[in-house]
This record gives sequence, structure tokens and C-alpha cells, in this order.
Amino acid sequence: MKTIGLDLGSRTVGIAISDELGFLARALETYRFADDQYELAAEYVCEVCKKNQVTEVVLGLPKHMNGDQGVRAQISYDFKAMLESKGNLKVNLEDERLTTVLVDRAMISGNVRRENRKQKKDEMAAVVILQNYLDKKRF
Repeated sequence: MKTIGLDLGSRTVGIAISDELGFLARALETYRFADDQYELAAEYVCEVCKKNQVTEVVLGLPKHMNGDQGVRAQISYDFKAMLESKGNLKVNLEDERLTTVLVDRAMISGNVRRENRKQKKDEMAAVVILQNYLDKKRF
């Protein structure tokens, strides 16, 4: 069964999807929405899940380096509730600390141009979030 991974921002949501066996995550797309219009983003993610026959979602949970959770974490909890109510989805939260830093470093070392990094950063962060979840689940 496929799983969707999400990296939620204030204007974008990076979307990744697993293979059928749940071994590998790959980038799907970045959905852009107006500032803080999370309802629209939730509806879009539910459509993506329906289209891909997905019932499980992994949503990045932003935490501070000391483990505290701030405003962004609360937005993720609220988004999780929206997805569960709108799409009848099982939503798991996955610590996303340092995923963006990891993605930036990987793209820089891969000589990806700055404008391309900006366009792909969110969906690549979603890949890292989903792959971490899949790896934990397997081992």
C-alpha cells in the first residue's frame, strides 16, 4: 500500500509518495497556496490521496532543536485533524528537524542551481520525511 509524505509550509506543501511495497519514497509535486490557506491545501492533499488510492499520510512535525514545539507544530496538528476529517486518512506525524538543511546540502553538493533548489526543496523534504518513516517502519 502506498503512503504519502508531506512537508507543510505557510504557502506550500511538498508531496512525496512511496512505492507499492513501502520501500522507497519519491518526489511527487509541490502544491502552492495563498498564505495560511490550509483548508485549500488539505482539500488538495485529499484529492491526491484519492487519486493515488492512498489511505496513510506522513506529515512532518516541526520541532525546535531542543524538542520544544511551537506555532508551526500546532499548525501541523491542526492540518493532521483536517486531513483525517476530510479524507478519512490515517495521518502519522514524523519529526522533521533538519530535513530542509539535509535537502539543501544534498542539492548544493549535487550542483543543483539555486532557482531549481528553491522549486524542489519542499517536495524533496517530503521525500526525506517519508523515507525516514518508511525506514523506521521496516526495521
